[in-house]
Amino acid sequence: MKKYLSIFLLGLILVFTLQHPAGADKEKKKDEQVPKGIAIPNSVLQITKENTYPNPVQDMPTLQPSDLTQKLIDTSKVKIENPDLIRMLNETTVNSTPFAIGYRAIIYLGQWPLNYESSETSPNWEYQKINTNYFDNRGGKAPYQIHYVQEVQKIVRGGLTAKVPNNEDVKKMMLLKAMEKSGLPLGFETIIGAGTKKDHKYNIPPKRLGYLYAYAPAVNEKGKVTYGEVYIMLKGNKKMIIIKNVTSQGVGAWIPIQDHVSFGFMASEHPR
Repeated sequence: MKKYLSIFLLGLILVFTLQHPAGADKEKKKDEQVPKGIAIPNSVLQITKENTYPNPVQDMPTLQPSDLTQKLIDTSKVKIENPDLIRMLNETTVNSTPFAIGYRAIIYLGQWPLNYESSETSPNWEYQKINTNYFDNRGGKAPYQIHYVQEVQKIVRGGLTAKVPNNEDVKKMMLLKAMEKSGLPLGFETIIGAGTKKDHKYNIPPKRLGYLYAYAPAVNEKGKVTYGEVYIMLKGNKKMIIIKNVTSQGVGAWIPIQDHVSFGFMASEHPR
């Protein structure tokens, strides 16, 4: 009887394990935390190799705080992510002294944008029209193929949608967050060189006009930036950051996607 009972209990354990594998919830949670990025539609093609103007890579690594900077940041009640502020703190040296009893000093570092919180990162695949290739096949008896050739150099710029204090610092934080969320190569300026080509063919039927439109895509980034007055307080052997007069402000930006072109093809009987 005990033998059959043991077999029965073992079977229940196996069934429970199969239905709820160990670590399944953790794996699911882990997958949910991985940024999915923005899916690129088939109408958008990469032109990194074909672009006659080599765009500089926007290498925006997250600046790592030094040990002292990290200790200071940990004392702040407001999150600090501004890379320029972190860089300045990294260059700061505060020496402790064994005779610091009763010593107190407050150093004002100015008002800073401290962090940026993203609420939406969405693409506009037709942010700016950059080129039109055209062929008249109304007198033709067979389909005619055209492909993309950039006729003139185009500079595509993004930027903040409204004025905010310390806009360059804010742009850096927004760019970092948008690149992280989208998984796309972004920059506030991208250039498409004249003569850039793509071999993908588009068929124009007989008795039709063919138009191949090219657009520079961009990402619309929206969120909130937090500002505050930053102080370093030295009290005895203790060092800490104090943030005063904290304010938040909504902010948005258009950030072009580098070395990508979105295409739209149209065949018509009449000029457009």
